[in-house]
Amino acid sequence: MVNRQWRLLASPVGPVKESDFEWREEPAPEPGENQLLVRNIYLSLDPAMRGWMRDVPSYLPPVRLGDVMRGTTLGVVEQSRHPDFTAGDLVRGVLGWQEYALSDGSGLSRESRHPAIPLTAYMAVFGHIGLTAYVGVLDIGKPQAGETLVVTAAAGAVGSLAGQIGKIHGCRVVGIAGSDEKCRWLTAELGFDAAINYRTENVLESLRRHCPNGIDIDFENVGGGMLDAILTLINKHARIVLCGLISQYNATAPVPGPYNFTNVLVRRSRIEGFIVVDHWGRAPAAMADLGRWLAEGRLRYRVDVVEGLENTPRALDRLFDGSNQGKLVVKIGEEPAL
Repeated sequence: MVNRQWRLLASPVGPVKESDFEWREEPAPEPGENQLLVRNIYLSLDPAMRGWMRDVPSYLPPVRLGDVMRGTTLGVVEQSRHPDFTAGDLVRGVLGWQEYALSDGSGLSRESRHPAIPLTAYMAVFGHIGLTAYVGVLDIGKPQAGETLVVTAAAGAVGSLAGQIGKIHGCRVVGIAGSDEKCRWLTAELGFDAAINYRTENVLESLRRHCPNGIDIDFENVGGGMLDAILTLINKHARIVLCGLISQYNATAPVPGPYNFTNVLVRRSRIEGFIVVDHWGRAPAAMADLGRWLAEGRLRYRVDVVEGLENTPRALDRLFDGSNQGKLVVKIGEEPAL
């Protein structure tokens, strides 16, 4: 078996380029005592990957040059000499941009496969994406029925779930996205009350129109000028749930902070950043609720699948140019038979 993989070759400057990585092919490793070999099926592409490539302090150590690029995968155990795993087990873990991964079981979770649930749903809903949306809206946003929730990057994996969770809890939800098609998806299929195309509309003026009673909760994925417009309209005791700042990840110079930051003081509001790795304890409750809402038809998702590990570097840029919709994943290998 040949293990094909992408290794980080250089820390990117500006948008990620294929030349920042090295494609390598080598024999798949053999598991030793208390080890297992996983064949990866799907790789999650996430904006956080851009930060992992920078040699700066963060919540996780940067990926070292020459190492396999970090990424969360869903895979199947091919061989096992580990007492807790057997061949055929479906597992999730941070196993990287590669076809095969050797593991000692640390950080791996065994997934119970349900015939009615597509494997892609494990990447789009039942995992770090769903948990991020759930914790961000409910634990940090603390929504109350009748409040107004604004979601930026609302047609993305996390944003699309966050808006729907807000609707389930009685909020008026306004999404901001980058195309008319995405805006139609948010309102016609996901039940958002309104959607703003930031490429063709004045965001502040549109927010004034769609949020006549101000903004109580902001699920923030973008930052920059978009956050600035939202801060202009926040209500007293508003909650800004800081999930991401994707507008800044490819910046090659310092990005100015929000000019309306004074409103956080004047409105006695709260900005709280959060990282999903701090909230794994909430996963059982989150997965139970997400599964129930999905079964009831109250929650929908979309998966954007890129075929082939070889296309991963080019696919990653789709997160930053806005060309993806829903959860972006790379299909590395064939799904195992049920």
